[in-house]
Amino acid sequence: MAFEVRSVPFNPDGWGPPDSPSSLPFSPPFSSSSFSRFDKLGRIADWTRNPPPSSSPSPRPGSLFDDPSSAMAADDDPSFRLVDAKPPPRPKFGPRWRFQQRPQLPQRRDEEVEARKREADKDRARRDRLYQLSRSSAFPHGGPLNNPRRDGPAFKSSVEIQPEWTLLDQIPFSTFSKLSFAVPDTPEDLLLSGALQFYDRAFDRLNPKSERRLERFKPRTFFKPTTTDDPVIRRLANADAAAVFATDSILAALMCAPRSVYSWDMVVQRVGNKLFFDKRDGSQLDLPPVNESSPEPLPETKDDVNSAASLALEAAHINQFFAQQVLARGAAAARVEFDEPSPFPDDAAAAVAYRYRRWKLADDLCLVARCEVHAAAESKGQRSFVTLNALNEFDPKLAGGVDWRQKLETQRGAVLANELKNNANKLARWTAQALLAGADMMKLGFVSRVHPRDPFNHAILGVAGYKPREFAAQINLNTLNMWGIVKSIVDLCMKLGEGKYVLVKDPVKPQVRIYEVPPDAFENDYAEEPLPEDEQVQPIAAEDAAAAAAKEDEDEGLTAAAEVKDNAAIKDEAPAAAAAI
Repeated sequence: MAFEVRSVPFNPDGWGPPDSPSSLPFSPPFSSSSFSRFDKLGRIADWTRNPPPSSSPSPRPGSLFDDPSSAMAADDDPSFRLVDAKPPPRPKFGPRWRFQQRPQLPQRRDEEVEARKREADKDRARRDRLYQLSRSSAFPHGGPLNNPRRDGPAFKSSVEIQPEWTLLDQIPFSTFSKLSFAVPDTPEDLLLSGALQFYDRAFDRLNPKSERRLERFKPRTFFKPTTTDDPVIRRLANADAAAVFATDSILAALMCAPRSVYSWDMVVQRVGNKLFFDKRDGSQLDLPPVNESSPEPLPETKDDVNSAASLALEAAHINQFFAQQVLARGAAAARVEFDEPSPFPDDAAAAVAYRYRRWKLADDLCLVARCEVHAAAESKGQRSFVTLNALNEFDPKLAGGVDWRQKLETQRGAVLANELKNNANKLARWTAQALLAGADMMKLGFVSRVHPRDPFNHAILGVAGYKPREFAAQINLNTLNMWGIVKSIVDLCMKLGEGKYVLVKDPVKPQVRIYEVPPDAFENDYAEEPLPEDEQVQPIAAEDAAAAAAKEDEDEGLTAAAEVKDNAAIKDEAPAAAAAI
């Protein structure tokens, strides 16, 4: 179809179409009577006009594209309103109600609210993910109950790793859980030395209402020598009684290594075909840790009475004093003497028995360990061995909120469960030591501070007794797994050459590292060299000694005479000096 161009009339009076619509070739859209000015017919886009700037006020709706006749008609109609011009409603209760009414915040759009909620959820999830990553690196196993500790101080290595040390191997704790090894139930007793006192059963009846103050035994000496410093172990090593030598505390640290959180270390010496596990001088291995696996962090300041170092030292003193106070005194203070005296003779030494026991790890591999027994007990005419340890309460708020003075008598199970959560490694090590020593009973004392901020005065609130094997089953301590860990470490060290090595528990990761160290490591940096012969003091004969003594007396006499002479001169010169003044 061809496009038909209609004729457009000429307007001689001005621009645009003529005034009369009848002269137009078609009818305009808004001129019909069927449309009203209130009808919304939409608008067209005018691409020839520039939009107003953003800073300028927006034009009145309909002023650009609406019909001009409709706009002019709206101005003429008094009932037409573009904006609600009604006055605001007056308050119902007078001017006082106006000040009590809270200002209403403008309502935000639903899209904006939902967007902000989504952003907040993303931020929260990101923070939680970063927190879990940081805690998993610092506490990868999360303690015995998989309960990671809150923000606390970063743990440091128990020994400073020197640059000349050589890293040989890293053993993760995950491999320890799969190990298992069975040893004879009754090891061979090689020697029993020292003496014991009987346990006072009156302490079994203690409760928080009848607490007893913890005494301090300052004159007593408590020996904790390492393996190679023990004369009995040296004698047994010379007699080829075994190939591996250690103490019960060192073996217990190895057996319970997967439960440890703090760093620890021990020295391994390979001498010929023998292996010695030793403590390093200044090691913290004999200090019982406090709240090691607790989710609550301890103060970072070392000088604080509740810091990890201060609590460990306080716990060590409490265990020593408790083990001496619960022994029978007076007429009932009988001592059990064994075949050999204590290998560490001292008149003020505490009564402790040492059992040297031997376990068979292989056909040609045996292990000898020195084990401690703290007391003896008699039941139905039979004598039994007892180990004594003490749990200490320092601040109930930092230890899970369980107050011993309120719950120990009625809810002892809850108190023990809380201690198992906070001190899983310590209780497992004490149980392992009791099993190694062959003790028939292990006594746990509950010692609390008299005041939460006083680390020097304590009170014994109660004592509980447990059989080691039953208690080990209660805390999920598997003896087969314990000996499996020891057997794997011994086999690994037996493959090493002669020298000195260090086992270090990583302060962050759940693993043990083995370093090869120089032979003179952990010893004094200096050595006393003998003086040359010309500088040494030579011995003198008897007549030379008499002559020297006479000469010394003569020199002393001359010195005394000189002093008398000087005093007389000063006395004579004193009046002249006074007159001159």
